Amino acid sequence: MGNIIWLASFPKSGNTWMRAFLHNLLLNPDKPLFINDLDHFCVGESATRHYRELDARPFESWTEADVARMRPQVHQRLTALSPDNVFAKTHCALTRDHGQPTVNLGVTAGAIYMVRNPLDVAVSYAHHMGVPVDAAIELMATPDAHTRTKEKFVREVRGAWSQHVASWTARAHPTLHVVRYEDMLERPEPTFAGVARFLGLNPPPQRLAAAVAKSSFGVLAEQERRHGFKEKPKRAERFFREGRAGQWRQALTPAQVAAVVRAHRAQMARFGYVPPGM
Repeated sequence: MGNIIWLASFPKSGNTWMRAFLHNLLLNPDKPLFINDLDHFCVGESATRHYRELDARPFESWTEADVARMRPQVHQRLTALSPDNVFAKTHCALTRDHGQPTVNLGVTAGAIYMVRNPLDVAVSYAHHMGVPVDAAIELMATPDAHTRTKEKFVREVRGAWSQHVASWTARAHPTLHVVRYEDMLERPEPTFAGVARFLGLNPPPQRLAAAVAKSSFGVLAEQERRHGFKEKPKRAERFFREGRAGQWRQALTPAQVAAVVRAHRAQMARFGYVPPGM
């Protein structure tokens, strides 16, 4: 039994890409591993099935407090899935919910946090949820925003984008590694090499380059086109849509850009995301 290494992010910030990279790096397959097998490698802490093991009632019967109370217990139980450390995906902010931690630090070995320019997140998040961009921008600025418990996933406490980013990254820690989505795109090999080093790995350059290639956006998007992706929301046309930085320049109006910057300026400035002149 090990502990949990969290792959944490606000939605649409590179979490699935990171999972695919680590999957291909650690297993070193001859061909890219299948995207619909990602949950075999990295467990989703909010999957309802984990909570049913603690409370067999219909999920509709669970209150918000019930889910909050079960979450630390679920995290404890996830550590039994492997004799080594377990990778677990979360979109929760590092906070408390009904008096309970959203992340059980008692069973945490470390975390990789992915951050992305919220101007691009707004565009991608809107497509992901099947809502207008203005609705996505409003939700990203809503303090203590959370999802509802449904058949496949329990409630996630995400907060506003700034809340989420600050909750995970405000304090540097040796067990935390922060990665910008834009660096994953523009400097993939050195960026992913940094992830490998954080995990105590020293893969040969050829193995690292192969894992980067096997988990590229083009590979993942083609797999989705051919086979579908079970994590795609029903309202989204595609999960892997564009995978690029700067799409906000064409997709957002000046008023929308201003709204995002107004809501998140402090955290945007920390990561170099405030547009010039603003």
